[in-house]
Amino acid sequence: MRHTFAEAWGGLRRNASMTLAVVVTMWVSLSLFGAGLLAARQVDLLKDRWYDKIEVSVFLCVKDVKGDNCDSGLDATDAQKAAILSAIKANPETQNVTYESKQEAFDEFKRVFAGSSIEDSLTVDQMQDSYRVKLVDPKSYQGLVSEISTMKGVQFVQDLHVYLDPIFTWLNALRWGTIGMSVLLLLAASLQIGNTIRMAAFARRRELGIMRLVGASNWYIMLPFLLESLFSAVIGAALASATLGVGLYVIVVQNAEVSLKGLRWIGWSDAGFAMAGVTGVAIVLSIVPTLIATRRYLRV
Repeated sequence: MRHTFAEAWGGLRRNASMTLAVVVTMWVSLSLFGAGLLAARQVDLLKDRWYDKIEVSVFLCVKDVKGDNCDSGLDATDAQKAAILSAIKANPETQNVTYESKQEAFDEFKRVFAGSSIEDSLTVDQMQDSYRVKLVDPKSYQGLVSEISTMKGVQFVQDLHVYLDPIFTWLNALRWGTIGMSVLLLLAASLQIGNTIRMAAFARRRELGIMRLVGASNWYIMLPFLLESLFSAVIGAALASATLGVGLYVIVVQNAEVSLKGLRWIGWSDAGFAMAGVTGVAIVLSIVPTLIATRRYLRV
């Protein structure tokens, strides 16, 4: 093994600049890849948090509010309310439903806008009573919304997906964009590793040929090159893991968790998973290009 380590160290010294370039490229690309994994986890946590709280609010007609399903100047009748409630309960997407009266809506309005200039701008009769529908699956709501929104006595149906889905669409685009850029940089790193090993093997091609002719095994010939590429990958993975750890501590622990305590944030276990993924990718990217680059020199 002394010869193997000596050859690997000699190769690193001879190709120091290329090795440094590989380490830096691996560092940046693996950091982006790990950040993409953490971003994906954070989006999932936010979805679990907010989608679980999503309700569909069915606001009923009142005389001062216009709507396609409303009779002008009239509140929703008791018969219409009963029909709407029956349809909501019968829909398979409904988990449970609660009724909020005008007085309850007015009390909530007074609580939210207490002390503001609009606190006394509305009366109880001007408030809308509504049904608050909890969904079995927050992602399945279209059937209920389309059915209830056309019923007589319904002024409009408020669905929070209208506001949340665009946010999560952009968050998903951000995470996939981060992962996509990291994949391109990882490809560049693998090409750099392959070129570095190919140059080192070409410089020692006569020595490798002699070793092969005298019966040296493929493993014995290839091991110094594997150690060179693994060294670059491990250093790059270590730097990327440190970057992820620092980023998590500064961005999440010291700032996000302090500013927005009501949200679920990624933690050290998620960072550990991302670091493990980064390390695994680094090892694969160091081994595969090396095997490809040295295969021609393993033939007699």
